[in-house]
Amino acid sequence: MPVVDLAMVPLRSLNADLHKLPQNTNETHWTIRNPGGKHALAVGLDAPVTVEIEGHVGYYCGGMNKEATIVVTGNAGVGVGENMMSGEIRIKGDASQAAGATGRGGLLVIEGDASARCGISMKGIDIVVKGSIGPMSAFMAQEGNLVVLGDAGEALGDSIYEARLFVRGAVRSLGADCVEKPMEAADRAALAGVIARAGLSDDVSPDEFKLYGSARTLYHFHVDNASAY
Repeated sequence: MPVVDLAMVPLRSLNADLHKLPQNTNETHWTIRNPGGKHALAVGLDAPVTVEIEGHVGYYCGGMNKEATIVVTGNAGVGVGENMMSGEIRIKGDASQAAGATGRGGLLVIEGDASARCGISMKGIDIVVKGSIGPMSAFMAQEGNLVVLGDAGEALGDSIYEARLFVRGAVRSLGADCVEKPMEAADRAALAGVIARAGLSDDVSPDEFKLYGSARTLYHFHVDNASAY
């Protein structure tokens, strides 16, 4: 189990070592100490390993992640999990702006709050925020699920496409083209699945959430149903 102290080892060297790991590596659990808020930590990983970071991280931690599990025991700066493809990133503290931006897959769990633009332009990622999210979250969100156990700030889901937004608390305001929608069986199943993956099935129920999404998809639903008669 490699233990790397970033007070002694250059960040570039650590990332290079992580990038060299083969799919069948025996070094499956890495511990990173003294991250010191460094940027671009554990980015571009492409192996089924677990990286535990003991402390706070800077910008773009875990960006472009694929297959790896990354656990940060502190807070995360701008763009954590940006454009991640698969795997899991779990932030034990709070996350700054644009958490999970453009993410295409995988699971991002933020155990504290997330700042503005959480899930901006998300493209298939699942994001769970145990606290609240800031304004303009899920802006131009195309696909995936954003689950918020707390409240949501202004302009939630502005210019949203087909992503689903599940909020348990209050929503300050909705953005353009974003509306509250009826929770269908498929929506409830998707929400239950994300909650289970995040390890929260014993803490919350899908019945506690409201669903928000594109007014355009709701319009097409009504039109399609009307045409059946």
